[in-house]
Amino acid sequence: MQKKSKQKLVVIGNGMAGIAAVENILALKGDLDITVFGAEPYVNYNRILLSDILSGKTHPEATYLNAREWYDKNGIRLFVDTKIMAIHPEVKTVQDDEGRMTPYDQLLIATGSHAFIPPIKGVEKRGVFPYRNMEDTERIIAYSKQCRRVAVIGGGLLGLEAGRALVQRGLNVTIFHLVDRLMELQLDDESGLILKKEIERLGMTVHLNHSAVEMIGEGSVEGVAFSNGKAYEADMVVISTGIRPNVELAKNAGIHTRRGIIVNDQMETSHSGIYAVGECVEHRGKTYGIVAPLYEQAKVAAHTILGKPSKTYEGSMVSATLKVAGIDLVSIGNYMGNGAGCESLVYSDRGISLYKKVVLQGNRVVGAILLGDIHDSGRFHQYIKNQTDVTLFRKTLLSGDADKKSAGPAILEDEDTICGCMGVNKKTIVEAIQEHEVTTRQGVGEKTKACTSCKSCGPLIDQILQEVLGGEYVPVTEKSGEFCPCFTLSRKELVDQIRSLKLKAVSEVLTRLGNGSGCAYCKPGLSYLLSEIWMERHREERNARFINDRVHANIQKDGTFSVVPRIYGGVTSPSELRRIADVAEKYHVPMVKITGGQRIDLLGVKKEELPLIWADLGMPSGHAYAKAIRTVKTCVGTEFCRFGVQDSTSLGIAMEKLFEGLYTPHKIKMAVSGCPRNCAESYVKDIGIVAIQTGWEIYVGGAAGMTVRKGDLLVAVKTDEEAFRAVTLFLQYYREEGYYLERTYDFVVRIGIEKIKQELLDPESARPAELMDHFKLAKEAVVDPWKTESEKPVHPYQFKELVADG
Repeated sequence: MQKKSKQKLVVIGNGMAGIAAVENILALKGDLDITVFGAEPYVNYNRILLSDILSGKTHPEATYLNAREWYDKNGIRLFVDTKIMAIHPEVKTVQDDEGRMTPYDQLLIATGSHAFIPPIKGVEKRGVFPYRNMEDTERIIAYSKQCRRVAVIGGGLLGLEAGRALVQRGLNVTIFHLVDRLMELQLDDESGLILKKEIERLGMTVHLNHSAVEMIGEGSVEGVAFSNGKAYEADMVVISTGIRPNVELAKNAGIHTRRGIIVNDQMETSHSGIYAVGECVEHRGKTYGIVAPLYEQAKVAAHTILGKPSKTYEGSMVSATLKVAGIDLVSIGNYMGNGAGCESLVYSDRGISLYKKVVLQGNRVVGAILLGDIHDSGRFHQYIKNQTDVTLFRKTLLSGDADKKSAGPAILEDEDTICGCMGVNKKTIVEAIQEHEVTTRQGVGEKTKACTSCKSCGPLIDQILQEVLGGEYVPVTEKSGEFCPCFTLSRKELVDQIRSLKLKAVSEVLTRLGNGSGCAYCKPGLSYLLSEIWMERHREERNARFINDRVHANIQKDGTFSVVPRIYGGVTSPSELRRIADVAEKYHVPMVKITGGQRIDLLGVKKEELPLIWADLGMPSGHAYAKAIRTVKTCVGTEFCRFGVQDSTSLGIAMEKLFEGLYTPHKIKMAVSGCPRNCAESYVKDIGIVAIQTGWEIYVGGAAGMTVRKGDLLVAVKTDEEAFRAVTLFLQYYREEGYYLERTYDFVVRIGIEKIKQELLDPESARPAELMDHFKLAKEAVVDPWKTESEKPVHPYQFKELVADG
């Protein structure tokens, strides 16, 4: 008996909608012969993340949703950079731009949309770009390298995201918008006003009621003229003024179109066997330019194509999220309250840029705007979907306190879309939690792609985790990762931008990436960050440092300072002690004290005497004032102790000499104990080494201050050289990955000791060699500040008068 040949499905469009339909077909075990044509030269990518590429936050490959291997694995023939020129419904073939004819039994059109370019004179000039896809993004990035001033035409979602991304590339950005408020399709007047203030806070200039009429310049754009008679200089212009569905291909084939390709509730077009999904579609008179509806359409289309038309598409609730770091904004449903019987509940606080609006119709939520705090967006989505009667908790609807108690958590069904950006429903998330034993938002994201774009679905994912795991689920408060409120970037994003823009001074970073002024927290933090990134080869700005770092001594409550010379391993000599005593008498030092780290502290020193004391001591700085390597405490080890099994004193002295002068996110205290009796208290140091019969155990992340914690065992080694290497790797890893003012005991808990072991000890990892190279470069740049600045102060008044902190 001859085997029946597979039905041929041709998909025109390799974007998010078309491939979502294919993924649904595969999930339904559809046995089809699938061919996909994509006009762009890429595999399927996440268009939502274009602004991250534009800002330099991520690279194009990181946005790919399906690698080439995925197509091959599923037997899908993929043609990229191939445009379909004609559909021939009468013979069921499509013709591509190379003249090839490909037959189909069923055809899915997912041609998406294109950027609308207004009829502006000179729009063809060099330096004028649309902003819609990956190619546009890459062209803008390339051209921006020669520019300083950018005009963004269009203050909608994409225009604002583009503007912020270009600011992060160090450009001066001005947004020009046609009407009297930004994002007028998603916001009302009040929220538009607050958004304008927030956009300007992020470094952009905004001009409303500006209609561009001409691009000025000879060959290349040099400025933009507007209908109100004003003109502004610009080296580059980015146009983001909306989209138009790509319908020409379908229209030329005789398929019914208006604004989009007309489809019914099964996603069928006017021609049998031809379906359409995505931004090219018009359904019940509406077109959609956001992602969530496309995924809903894709599911219905997959069922229809496979002859399982149980699902129908009845339209989507429109929800828009602005993906600009530092601004939380969601607009849902009928936010303007259009229609009979609509009323609005509003809370507005312009001072803190907080705005909440809920639109009710018959005591049921039909729309909402949340600006400044979007944690309740999932709750309002569900109220709209479930048509919840909110009469009993209407008084607290905006605060959410009582209604959560009255109505309980939003009831989520298996097919409810939880992540609109990636089209992930509750059932998919539950299956991932159960099958892969994930317990965090991040884990859910890795398995399902949910919560990997705008992340506003995070609270709903927490709710699902709680439902599935019950008492086993302990929500972990996720750090925003924000470096400081003076920035809208996380530490990682800030580091990437500093490297990309080659910024080497605190003032440059604050001007290009921050709020321009900084604060008492972030300026010292940036000073450290720059020194670590550029291996001490940055441009030092002393006014960004804390007073201790400016004068290399620890300020006391009476305005005097303490001086702690370095005594390697806590081992001194009569000569050193004599010098310390002579200095204390000569300068009438009020107190001489033995510290807990086996050092000698001279307390009550006047500021103007600091360089004189350093010169007379002739000893290096102990860095007791700095976020740096401080002491290596030791016991007497094998030389005198009856119980010592290794020479802890020699190892401690060598370690202190190896690491002295290096700055770190927070102070580092170390110890070496000659036996497990732990006389040097190694278990509770940032880095502690304990001798055993066969070598050394190395512990990290210990603490004995306000926090008491035994360090985690990093590794056991046999030789001193192996111990030096392990400690160096951990220290440099902490220097590069630790947050400023984060002690090692918090760092180790945050990263996890197993992850640290994997990063530092895996013989297959390239990270250890990289860390060792970085350490050597940083060490080469170390100087003793007591020696260099006692001989040559940074400026004439460095030690003349007390500079108040801040």
